Amino acid sequence: MSEDSARQQPLIQSVSRAVAILKCFTGNPELGLAELSRMVGLHKSTTAGIVNTLKAEGFLEQNEKTGRLRLGLELFSLAVQARHGLSEICEPYLNSLLDFTGETVNLAVLDKTEIVYIAKKESSHSIRISTSVGARLPVYCTAIGKSILAFMDRAKAEALLGRVVMTPYTDRTLTDRPALLAEMDRILNAGVAYDFEEYEQGVICIAAPLYYKKGDPIGAISVSGPTIRMDEAARKKITETLTGIAAQVNGELSRLA
Repeated sequence: MSEDSARQQPLIQSVSRAVAILKCFTGNPELGLAELSRMVGLHKSTTAGIVNTLKAEGFLEQNEKTGRLRLGLELFSLAVQARHGLSEICEPYLNSLLDFTGETVNLAVLDKTEIVYIAKKESSHSIRISTSVGARLPVYCTAIGKSILAFMDRAKAEALLGRVVMTPYTDRTLTDRPALLAEMDRILNAGVAYDFEEYEQGVICIAAPLYYKKGDPIGAISVSGPTIRMDEAARKKITETLTGIAAQVNGELSRLA
């Protein structure tokens, strides 16, 4: 069917309304039901019915603290597949990282003010870091989040941090924005970001950003392990391996851009 003939086909109103609701989140991380109803010009009860369906399908989710709505992981998963299947592209590289380091390897992307794990390879050690695909973590105190922030356009990064409440998770969590911005400069120079027990006590994580030829990072890959194994020698070896593999991934992504 040609594009012109597709335009001539009758549209399904409920689908068009659902799409209109999803598009409301462009530039709006979270919205309330009343706001959505007003933005799409529908009665609140009609909007609520569509929203409930989108929530049930995973395209919207509700912030448990605020009750406000945001885009769901299912929608994001589809977007990732549309971007050349990032998980599939990274799969062999994640396996290589696991083989070289023996520690848990993660692939995550930025979703608003959080990072979302979209792939993982778990260490075979009895003491290992347990993460799960779909889990959301803070952007400001994780190695993956900081690596993405550091390589983003600085104005965008600062605007993003302006929407974040920098809650301390451990006594090592950076909660001072100027200090975090200074660390982002160091990350830019080093090419990798470190999380020294900033999100979870006893865990060290190292991450490197992923990106196409132009624009902000589309995600990052990381290696995480317990502090008892992540000594200076181990960190040096992991950093060298991680940066090399990230460069290979970025080379492949550039060819797809």
